[in-house]
Amino acid sequence: MSDLYLVFKNLTRKPLRFFLTVFSIFIAFMIYGTLTAFETAFNAGVELSADDRLVSVNKINFTQPLPISYVRRVQAVEGIEAVVHMNWFGGYYQDPQKQVLTFAVDQENLMNVYGDDLVIEQEQLESWTRNRQGVLVGRAVADLHGWKLGDRIPLNSNIFSQHDGSTVWQFDIEGIYTGHDPQVDTNSVYIHYEYFNETQSFGGDMIGWMGIKTEDPKLNEQVIKEIDDMFANSPFETETVPEKVFNKGFLEQLGNISLIIGSVVFMAFFIILVIVGFSMVLSIRERTGEIGVMKTLGFQSSRIFKMVLMESMLLVFIGGLLGLWVATGILGFLNNLPQFPVPDIILKPNLLMQAVGIMVFLGFVTGIIPAVNALRLNIITALSRH
Repeated sequence: MSDLYLVFKNLTRKPLRFFLTVFSIFIAFMIYGTLTAFETAFNAGVELSADDRLVSVNKINFTQPLPISYVRRVQAVEGIEAVVHMNWFGGYYQDPQKQVLTFAVDQENLMNVYGDDLVIEQEQLESWTRNRQGVLVGRAVADLHGWKLGDRIPLNSNIFSQHDGSTVWQFDIEGIYTGHDPQVDTNSVYIHYEYFNETQSFGGDMIGWMGIKTEDPKLNEQVIKEIDDMFANSPFETETVPEKVFNKGFLEQLGNISLIIGSVVFMAFFIILVIVGFSMVLSIRERTGEIGVMKTLGFQSSRIFKMVLMESMLLVFIGGLLGLWVATGILGFLNNLPQFPVPDIILKPNLLMQAVGIMVFLGFVTGIIPAVNALRLNIITALSRH
C-alpha cells in the first residue's frame, strides 16, 4: 500500500469536508487566476513600453494641443531616430455607443516609431500610405465590426467637424494590423493627419502629442532635457517622459487597480489559509488514535510527518489546479466578448509558476503544524486519547 493511496483515502474519508475545503481553495485560485491575468492585460501598455521611446505632451495637460511646427524642431534634436505626431479624433462608428479609438497620425513615421509593436503586411502599409482617405485598423476592432480590406466606412467625430458642418468622415480600409505580442492593443485605428487637418473646421495645424524613438535608451535623459528646454517659457511648453512613465501615469488616473486586485487576492488566500489550516488540524486530531496504531505497526514518525504534509499539499493542489483551469475558461470567454476594452487576457507562464509557488507555500504552512504534532505524538498518548 503506497503512502499516496493512504493520503488520498484520509483526504476523502469525509466527503463533505473534503468538498468544502477543496471548493474554498478552488474559488481562491480562480479569483487569483482571473484577476492577476486581468491586471497583466490592463498593464500591458506599461509592460510592453519600449525603453527607447518617449512621449512629449503639453506641459499643462496631455489633452492640450501643441503646434505642429514643434515636430520638425524635435526631429532635429541629436539622438532622435524618428518622431511621429498624433491627434485624438474622438471617433465612433454609426452609433455614439460604438466608440472607435481613432488617431490622426503622420503616416510616414508611424511604423518608424511603433514598428516594433505593430505587424502589417508591407503591401497594405504602402496602400494606406498612398491613400489620403485610407485607414489602418487593428484586428480587434476589425473583427468587432466585421470590417475587411477594401471596405469604405464612415467614422464620426464627437469633437471635430468638417468645413461643411458634417461630423462624418469617409475612409477606405487599406490595412489591418496585429501585434508582435498577443497583448498589444489592436483596438485602435489610424487615419492620415494631413487629410484630417485639411478638412476639419477648427484646430488646424495643432497636434495632440509626439511619439519619439531615440537612437539608444541611454540618450533618453539628454533628449528629454533638450526638448523641454527648447520650448521652455513658450506659450506651449512641453513635458517629455519615457513611454512607460506616460502609460503608467495614464492608467493611474483610473485608480490604483493593482492595489485593489492585490487586496482582493490577499484576502482570498488569507481566508483559505485559515480554512485549510483549521481543517487539517481537526482532521489530524480526529485521527490521533490511528496515528498511534500506525506507529505501533512500524510506521516511522518521519514517514507519518511526510504523509501529513503530503495530505495538505495534495488538498491545495487539487483545489488550486481546478481553480486555474476554470479561470482559463473564464478568460477565454471574456476575450470573446464584443467591445471588451482590454487586450487579450492571458494566464502567462510566470503567473502559473507564481500560482504553483503559492500552492506549495499554502500547503506547507497549513500542513506543518499538524505534521509536527503527528511527528511528536507518542504511542501511549495517542492510544490513551483514542
